[in-house]
Amino acid sequence: MTMNHQEPLEILWDALLSRDPEQVRKAFDCLSPRIQRDILAHLHRMATEPDWHPEQRISAQAALDALENQE
Repeated sequence: MTMNHQEPLEILWDALLSRDPEQVRKAFDCLSPRIQRDILAHLHRMATEPDWHPEQRISAQAALDALENQE
């Protein structure tokens, strides 16, 4: 039996790390201010700490850029 069901957190992180600015902002805007702060802190750690996979670091920085450049 295969599982094609994604958990809500997996869906959220897929959107946040999608490198699609519109998708990043849409996912982020649905969160409470407290969760937004936690997400921003985590994305910052992902983008700057060396222990993350290079692709994860790029995706986290893309998310930060999308959120910083909201119109």
